Amino acid sequence: MRIADILRNKGSEVATISATRSVFDLMAALADYNIGAMVVTDASGGIVGIVSERDVVRGLNDHGPDVLRDSVSRIMTSDVVTCGPEDSVESLTVVMTERRIRHIPVVSEGSMVGIVSIGDMVKSRIRQLEEEQEQLEAYITNG
Repeated sequence: MRIADILRNKGSEVATISATRSVFDLMAALADYNIGAMVVTDASGGIVGIVSERDVVRGLNDHGPDVLRDSVSRIMTSDVVTCGPEDSVESLTVVMTERRIRHIPVVSEGSMVGIVSIGDMVKSRIRQLEEEQEQLEAYITNG
């Protein structure tokens, strides 16, 4: 299965935020969208970072509550791992597990076309296992 298959089911909408917005604004957006991370983009929509709930917690721990007034750029991760729609779910799951990454933007021809999470990977694997089980049961039942 490929990342494109996940996006086909999930959709391609990606919540983004500017690096100049405040961490407080970020927290409000995460709550509004009910998500755990946002891609940080520049004025042209290019990816400049990614920021998650974990980054907020670390920022609060390291800098205290004043970090809420700081810009997202202070706590975001600038070295963003991306993938392509043709990448396999299996290979991306390995990357996410080894690098302890929970969200990865999907980029095609220089443009962001979606985002996948570790939860999406797990759902995909469960769906794949269920399909295999159905095929085995049909084979056994029908001979």
